[in-house]
Amino acid sequence: MTNFSIIQKSQLKGTTRMDAEYFQSDFLNIENKLNSIETQKISDISESVVNFGAYSLCNFIKWEESGVPYLNVQDIKNGYVDFSNTKFISEKVNEILKKSKVLEGQIIMTMAGTIGNIAVAHKIPSKVNSNQAIAKITLKKNIDPYYVAAFFNSYYGKNQIMREIVSSVQPNIFLFQIKNFKVPVVSESTQKEIGDIYKMGLNEIENSEKLYKQTEDLLLEEVGLKNFDIDKGLSSIVNLSEIRSANRMDPDFFQIKYKKLLNALDKFDTKKLIEIAQRKTVISKIENKKEYKYIEIGNVNVGSGEISYNLIPENELPANAKLKINGGELIISKVRPTRGAIAIIPDDWKENFIASGAFSIFKTNSIAREYLQVVLRSIIGKLQLEKPTTGTSYPTVTDGDVENIKIPILPKEIQKKISDLVWQSHETRKKAKELLEEAKRKVEEMIEKGGEKK
Repeated sequence: MTNFSIIQKSQLKGTTRMDAEYFQSDFLNIENKLNSIETQKISDISESVVNFGAYSLCNFIKWEESGVPYLNVQDIKNGYVDFSNTKFISEKVNEILKKSKVLEGQIIMTMAGTIGNIAVAHKIPSKVNSNQAIAKITLKKNIDPYYVAAFFNSYYGKNQIMREIVSSVQPNIFLFQIKNFKVPVVSESTQKEIGDIYKMGLNEIENSEKLYKQTEDLLLEEVGLKNFDIDKGLSSIVNLSEIRSANRMDPDFFQIKYKKLLNALDKFDTKKLIEIAQRKTVISKIENKKEYKYIEIGNVNVGSGEISYNLIPENELPANAKLKINGGELIISKVRPTRGAIAIIPDDWKENFIASGAFSIFKTNSIAREYLQVVLRSIIGKLQLEKPTTGTSYPTVTDGDVENIKIPILPKEIQKKISDLVWQSHETRKKAKELLEEAKRKVEEMIEKGGEKK
């Protein structure tokens, strides 16, 4: 059925947009709903709304091994900041980029790339910076940032942002648009009630991350790699027989750090991944006019190990969407493998699920899969996946490379302890998502009931 909207000339007042996208019925309904309750613009409830400053400042940016975290768009998730994969700049560059510093309690909003992701700078490091595609909103003291974040992550807040996206070579939104976004006016007590639920969700994410770190610490302590020094070294002596065996002669393949890791693992009983788990190669038969739940590399959160999927009609599936999923598998990215895009497929993901051919997928028992996920996401797995990579800007490994990863076989009780901690971490993160959803739902219900009752 064709959807259309009838627009009065008076509705064009105050906008420079004439495109049909802007006047979709859903967007108009949201606008009418927000106009029916008391709202204030971001510009009215904030002290400042800034992003980066002059683009010429980008010339000062140089990446460091450690230092001040520098947030990119992909670090801003729906509701929280993920520091697990951030780049770093020096203290000196941080001072040069004064305008893009991130402060505790600010609202952070992505303006390009994945547009409209909102988070609160919650318990962040003392010094954090961000790129030009991230807006920082400093709210007035009587406005709870957690309430505002809950609103913008809700149906009404998110679609208010989506409506304003300016389509060009690279879609984006601008600071003047952000300043004009509306926020429902509620009492400080209601702000606090919703904000506290949202904050509890963020605290549970933090607890989940701590639990997962315990699993990795326990693993590395057991194999004596807790303080493993990734010494890059300036040279490495390699026998001709090693070159012939590997069929590689590039210096990257023979870096000292790989030899040190494998020497450390040789002190333990190890097995290849393929000896522990069975690699799945079943190709899914794609049926016409059917919708599939498709998993691609971007659906794996490299920070938390969580996984999601996209609903895609059969005729829009990528050419490499082919691997059948039955639930419970261990899924490992073969593209840029050192990022740690490794996840466990939920057991109930059975019907019409398929994955990209850029994954290696393994089936194993429930205890082993959690243990294997921790091993593969740790330095033990990442260095073994890094060694055989080919390509520079987009390094890849083969299914065979993944199958041959050495897994330390620790005592069953240690494996179980690690698996239990992984399960606790996943359950805690699930609780966090429920709390964030509850905060959003309370905002939506309040709007749908005509705003806060005085």
